Amino acid sequence: MWIVRLALRRPLSVAVMTLLMLVLGVLAFTRMNVDIFPAIDLPVVIQVWNYPGLSATDMERQVTFYGERITAGLVNDIEHMESESIAGASVIKIYFHPGATVASGIAQMSALSQSILAFFPPGMTAPNIVDYNAANVPVAQVNIFSDTLSEQQLFDYGQNQIRQRLYTIEGISVPSPFGGRGRAVMVNLNPTKMYANGLSAADIGNALNNSNIIIPAGSIKIGNREYRVELNGSPPQVANFNGLPLKVINGVPIFLGEVAPATDTHMVQTNIVRIDGKRATYLPIYKHAAASTLTVIDQVREALPLILETVPEGMKLHLAFDQSVFVRATLWGVVREAAIAAGLVALMVLIFLGSGRSMLIVILSIPLSILTAVIGLKLSGQSINIMTLGGLALAVGMLVDDATVAIENIHRHHAMHKPLLLAIFDGSAEIASPAFVGTLAICIVFFPVVLLYGVARFLFTPLALAVVYAMLTSYLLSRTLVPAMSRYLMPSSHEEHAGSGRWAG
Repeated sequence: MWIVRLALRRPLSVAVMTLLMLVLGVLAFTRMNVDIFPAIDLPVVIQVWNYPGLSATDMERQVTFYGERITAGLVNDIEHMESESIAGASVIKIYFHPGATVASGIAQMSALSQSILAFFPPGMTAPNIVDYNAANVPVAQVNIFSDTLSEQQLFDYGQNQIRQRLYTIEGISVPSPFGGRGRAVMVNLNPTKMYANGLSAADIGNALNNSNIIIPAGSIKIGNREYRVELNGSPPQVANFNGLPLKVINGVPIFLGEVAPATDTHMVQTNIVRIDGKRATYLPIYKHAAASTLTVIDQVREALPLILETVPEGMKLHLAFDQSVFVRATLWGVVREAAIAAGLVALMVLIFLGSGRSMLIVILSIPLSILTAVIGLKLSGQSINIMTLGGLALAVGMLVDDATVAIENIHRHHAMHKPLLLAIFDGSAEIASPAFVGTLAICIVFFPVVLLYGVARFLFTPLALAVVYAMLTSYLLSRTLVPAMSRYLMPSSHEEHAGSGRWAG
């Protein structure tokens, strides 16, 4: 067989190939993303329409109904849709066919949402369109608490300061804080006084919109200088809103504060967070599908001390719900089991081959096959997770098959009093085809994985790729590394080998 002949003629080339496998495998392993599960890229887009104050029934009739039907008729590659209507919001989930370009669907939906606003109630704004991914999961949360600051201050600082600092970390998204009270300027309508003065809620809204504006009015030149002129109608303080004129009755102006006083307060609180029994807030940290959980958490931990230097006195930050702890424990558990399996395989090879040198040749193929499989996984866009590690652990016992059979057959030909090089060549070439068929049979077992779809495909494809890459590498090493090492580690004559005993090293 030509590859065996090449390995025997150019052992230095085999050594260079082995070194490349080792170096590139280690580099690939250290640079791959690490997570519990593979990235599950489901083509799903969520469309959220908001209209505060509208009941769930009216949202379904006036928003969800039209949104579903217009989207279904004008957006490509839709498999099916699901919707939910609640008070003030409509959530439409659009499931695309596998392989569909989600970015194209989002672009179509964004353009479509602007043109269908005419069908919706007055004042309806464009929807929020979110590219849903099952791998975008919360991996940690930053607790924000204090013994001296109010809930409103905690929420405000978390929303406008801490959240903005965390945004700079690659691979994460940070939604608005949970808990706390968001600051809001509330205008409290007094129906009795409004009716007595002939005012409606629309009059109040128009007065606020018309009086709370800043308009550039051009410029004026005085002497050698030119000044910009602005019409600033925005009150500098919340209390100044109460002085906005609404109407004049018999020469007497009616001000906002008389019928609908404005107050600096907070929005209606819909959720409460407690830490050690005290009101607090927290920021959830979401990891993107392509990011590494361990890398993301490490960067968040590095950023928190820097953020703490700038927070108000008395504010405390704490990283909780740290998923990297479970990721590390799970992955090291799989690695530990794989190492135990490799040790048991080495022991069995030593027992049945009866030679420490032969065992060394066979066992060396295990780490090289695994590292080369890692290179293949890296090039395939996979990550280090329990499925890829499980596939490599599953293949550990099979990785020594080709090398063991090759070594044993070389011993058999050597026992026929053939010269060592001829025994290596004949022993390796004789089993090349059967070993290839056996390796191919193992790889074909995992072929049906490509026929899966949905979540199962994303889960089991990495496992199958890990096994296939490792098995193909094992076969390559049995035709190259095993003959090359046998040339230098095996006794040059059968008598020398027989005289050294079965358990010779």
